[in-house]
Parts: sequence; C-alpha cells; structure tokens
Amino acid sequence: MADDQGRTLEGCEEEQLIKREKKKFTSSVLIACVIAASSGLMFGYVIGISGGVSAMKDFLAKFFPSISRDPSKGSSGSGNYCRYNDQLLQLFTSSTYIVGLISTFGASYTTRDLGRKPTMLIAGIFYLVGTVLNAGAQSLPMLIIGRVFLGCGIGFGNQATPLYLSEVAPPHLRGGLNILFQLNITTGILIANLVNYFTAAYPWGWRLSFALGGIPSLLLTLGSFVLSETPNSLIERGYLTQGKQVLEKIRGTDQVEEEFNDLVEVGVASSLIKNPFRDIIRRKNLPPLICAICLQFFQQAGGINAIMFYSPVLFETVGFGSNASLVSTVVIGGINAVCTIISMVVVDRFGRKILLLEAGVQLFIAQVGIAILLGLGLKDSVNLLTPMQAMAVVLMVCLFISGFAWSWGPLAWLVASEVFPLEVRSAGQSITVSTNLLFTFAMAQSFLSMLCVLKYGIFILFAAFLVAMTLFAALLLPETKGIPIEEMSGLWKRHWLWRRFV
Repeated sequence: MADDQGRTLEGCEEEQLIKREKKKFTSSVLIACVIAASSGLMFGYVIGISGGVSAMKDFLAKFFPSISRDPSKGSSGSGNYCRYNDQLLQLFTSSTYIVGLISTFGASYTTRDLGRKPTMLIAGIFYLVGTVLNAGAQSLPMLIIGRVFLGCGIGFGNQATPLYLSEVAPPHLRGGLNILFQLNITTGILIANLVNYFTAAYPWGWRLSFALGGIPSLLLTLGSFVLSETPNSLIERGYLTQGKQVLEKIRGTDQVEEEFNDLVEVGVASSLIKNPFRDIIRRKNLPPLICAICLQFFQQAGGINAIMFYSPVLFETVGFGSNASLVSTVVIGGINAVCTIISMVVVDRFGRKILLLEAGVQLFIAQVGIAILLGLGLKDSVNLLTPMQAMAVVLMVCLFISGFAWSWGPLAWLVASEVFPLEVRSAGQSITVSTNLLFTFAMAQSFLSMLCVLKYGIFILFAAFLVAMTLFAALLLPETKGIPIEEMSGLWKRHWLWRRFV
C-alpha cells in the first residue's frame, strides 16, 4: 500500500512537472528571443569581418604596410607559415576580446542591479560607436579604439543575452531557443564572409565591410526598448507584481503560481547575496563554476577561433588566391549556420552530452587530418599545396566546423547559462563570458605566431586538447536536458563526483 501511494505521489509530481513545462509557446517569447539573439548576430559579424579584411590588400596597405609590401615575410620569420606573423595585425583582432573580458565584470553588475534588458541596450550602443569608428578609421590607433568599443559591446551583450534567453524560454524548449544566440553568431559570421567577398574588389571595400555592422547594432539597440524584462530579474530585484505579469505574458496563461513561487523563493535567496562573486566560490557552487569554466576553455582550446578569425589568411597560406580564400570562407560560414540549426532541432530531443561526445571524435579526426595534410605538403619554402591537397584541407576544415556548430559552439554557452543557481547566476555568467573572452584573446593574439613556430604541429596541439575535452564531457559534465533552472541544484547531488561538494 505504501509503495502504491509512493508511486501515485511520484506520478502526480511527474504529471505536474510535465504540465508546467508544456506551457504555450507564445509570440511574445518568440519576438523577445529573436530581438535578444540579435546580440549574437553582431558578435558573429565582429568575429567574421576581421579575418576577411585582414586579407584585403588595401586594408593592409593602409594599416599594416610591412605585410602589404612583402607578403612572404611576417614581422618575424619568413616562408609560408610566417607570412602573416605580425603582432599588430593580431592585436587588431585580439584587442576586442581582452576589452570584452574586462567589460564583462561591469556588465555583471548592470545585469544584476539594472536588469538584462538595459544591459543589452548598453551593448547595442557600444556596438554602434565601435562600428562608426572602424568604418571611418584614418589611423591604426583609431582602428584599435573602434575595436575596443566593439569589445565592450561583446562583454555586455554576451553577459546578458544567454541569461535573457534561458529565463524567458519554457523549460522544454530552453535548449533550442537558447541556441538562437549561437545561430545568430554563425549567421553573423556567414554574413560577414559574404560581405567581405563582395567588397574585397574595391579600394574602400573594407570600410563598407565595417559599416554594415551598423545594421545588427541598430536592431539590438532599438529592439532593446521594446523587450520585456525577464520575470527572474524583476523578482530578484523585488518587483514581484511586474514579475508575475511578465511570467503570465510569456507563458500564455495565468496558471503560473507554482513557477512564480519557485522564482520568488530563489529570488529571496538571491537578494540576500550582497557579493555574488564571493558567494560563487563557496563549496556548493564549485561544481557549476568548474564546469562552466572548463566548457569555455575547451571550446576555444580545440582551435575554432583560429579558423574563424584567420581562415582567409590560412587558406592563402596553403596556396589559395585571395578570391578563392574568401569563397572557401563563405562555404565554411554556410556550413556553420546550417549545422547550428541542426543543433537547435535535436538538442532538446537527444540531450547535450551525446552531441558533445560525438563532436569530440569528429573534431579530433579533422584536426589530425589538417596536420597530416600540411605536414606532408606545405614546407617553409615557397612551395604550396597541390590543388587536391588544398581542397582536402578545406574539406577537413568543413568537417571540423560542422561538428563544432552542432555541439561545442552552442552548447558551451547553453549549458553554462543553465547550471548556476539564480542567486549567483549573474556572477556565474560574468565568469563564463570572461573565461571565453580570455581564451579567445589568447588565440587571436597568438595563433599566427604559433603557426609560424609550430607549423603544422599547432593542429596536433589542438587535437590533444580535443581528447581532454571529450573526457571532460564524458566524465564530469551532467546532462541538463529538460531540467527547470530553479531545480538545477539537484543535478549535482546525483553526480558521482560533484555530490561530494553539495
């Protein structure tokens, strides 16, 4: 009898959870997610535009004349692997991300104290200013200052947007809707690649490439005015009535008492935390913190941004002409966007871990393949790969991009936005974003130099990190599929290792 009652109670709880999760997907949620995810569109555009303009002769002649005069020699070293090894050229790309890292900590406080919506508005303004400065740049310092403003936009946008998306989305659709952010990143990269392809033929083409970034910047800025704040943020800051009204609006029903009460409970706990950065290093919060940091580290350590930032440069290194390099980059951008859509479709059906594990194997094969092809065919002298070898490199890069796009690209952001308890979510997201930007900066500033020193061995190094990445996902990362954010703490209590901390 007791067993029957236990099963009955358990069944009722499951039924209530399913009922709660299956709230209607409302148009207000869709509109909010599309506008918020435009932050990702601009982030992707910033990523994609730098590599293309770095290969434009007129851009190099104006800002990096030493490379323009003798493309076979970098600032240190010569030959195929060293032709673009210039610290200032790398600083042009990397400065954005070190500034983004620093600005993330300021964004943490605006996200917590002002809300997710104002933080996205600030991001849009930074993006607009940076776009204007880059498009009108007359000197290298002006160009770098523009990149600094873009970095501030990245810091504020990447802090607020994943939180916003995960908080307005119904639990059973949270994975797919949150990946809208990554989809827009990949779409932004693709658009930037297309823009670079069509503007490369004109002396002023690089200015137009920068200027068109004003479109997604303006969309984010104006769109932020019409967004509703998330119920989580409103409740956390004490606006209970408004929070409940927004919750009813985005869920499409007034039957939100259970979810509202859960949010109030965690909101009260959150309001008692005066210093979330101090609280996040408490023992009970170490599991999500460690996992979030590792997700961002491995996302970058596998070599994705070496390819995204410098693919036109990389393809010219192996023997493609300037036009063919840009075409190959457009193809890669298209594959990136399509495979991110695949991730949106399958992530809430199959879960996070299976995608991460499958991709670990795929990415490893691709990086080892690139290393073998370059090692056999590309020497330090003037010889280049044969057309067949060069095409094989492109195919390996496409294999890498496709695997990354349906796994570690979107899921590193998604899982990191899910695992933190509400009382330290803002601080957790800040650390997540800053970790990502720290390693993005390191990759952007060092890849061309490492390529010059390690040659094809740099891709073997990436492959070694991919082995460690896959083991991390298999052994230490819990599955977060379908678990409401306010109930995420129970996940760690069931894990073979992390339960010792909580």
